[in-house]
Amino acid sequence: MLARVTPVTLDITQEVSLLTAALIDIESVSGNERAIADAVESALNGLADLRVIRDGDAIVARSELGRGERVILAGHLDTVPLPTSDGARGTVPSSWDGGPGAGTLWGRGATDMKGGVAVQLALAAALFGTDDGARRPSRDVTFVFYDHEEVEATKSGLGRLARAMPELLEGDFAILLEPTAGTVEGGCNGTMRLEASTIGEAAHSARAWMGRNAIHAAAPILTRLADYEPATVTVDGLDYRESLNAVRITGGTAGNVIPDRCTVEINYRFAPDKTPAEAEAHVRKLLEGFDVVRTDGAAGARPGLTHPAAAAFVAVVGREPKPKYGWTDVARFSELGVPAVNFGPGDALLAHKDDERVSAEDVRECFRALRDWLTA
Repeated sequence: MLARVTPVTLDITQEVSLLTAALIDIESVSGNERAIADAVESALNGLADLRVIRDGDAIVARSELGRGERVILAGHLDTVPLPTSDGARGTVPSSWDGGPGAGTLWGRGATDMKGGVAVQLALAAALFGTDDGARRPSRDVTFVFYDHEEVEATKSGLGRLARAMPELLEGDFAILLEPTAGTVEGGCNGTMRLEASTIGEAAHSARAWMGRNAIHAAAPILTRLADYEPATVTVDGLDYRESLNAVRITGGTAGNVIPDRCTVEINYRFAPDKTPAEAEAHVRKLLEGFDVVRTDGAAGARPGLTHPAAAAFVAVVGREPKPKYGWTDVARFSELGVPAVNFGPGDALLAHKDDERVSAEDVRECFRALRDWLTA
């Protein structure tokens, strides 16, 4: 007989940093999001004026207040695997320095991105609670919580929603609560992986002249990549730095065999002024004369900061917006025609690290900024 799993109850009315700790304590490595999704769904079902829809381990909660504008607040429920090193504090369960709610919170997902998810849930409770004193928002809000972000894109819960129920993701403006240290980061770079290959002829290494060394033939590929000067491209007022790098090289079969094949894997991070097709053509031109195959790619997203809702939000945050160099799910919203930015608590440089952590005040500041904007 299978053991029964006791459902986890979330109090989403508690102080937002304490709520972050409660979310960290629900282990949710990609593929194991069921418990946290159940807890989130149950908590949202208790709120007024929200219609809750579930698809797999993704949950969408939409208000229907008849406001003239709809904004989307989105975040993923999963984390990367737990640390394996002894004594790592960025794990599960969470721990505090300085006391609960008063200092630094450590644990897997503290930065990426249970702090952001806690802000979403705390906002839902504050704006749509049954308390007569709850402040209803001046905009309709769609809250999106999704699974499988930290794995291959084909498994993405947000991608699944976009394909199966795109109407649930309709809106005027979206905010992805990925960690940005409380600064608005507009859009994101696109990303692409390609393979450049060379073909040789195998031979015994004692008679190397009888073959052709495919690894040696790949030297010009590496030279062109090493000499390449990546561009900085201004898009809608933000400067996006590109990068083009060899990230892996494979070839050879044994220590006494001249290799007959070599493949250089390349990653291109391109500014959101380019389509994936344009980015691919750019790399092919640089590596003209070599066999180049595109293996993966995703478009970037323009900043969307010219939208009135975005401008009003930037004004509330009060900090100069920055570009997002890495790819994030704002690109999925962009493909749906929804301008989107990244904004969330925590330092992105701590994401996935064994010492992952976030300060309680960072989470509170993020909550206050979004609450003030939504109720203005």
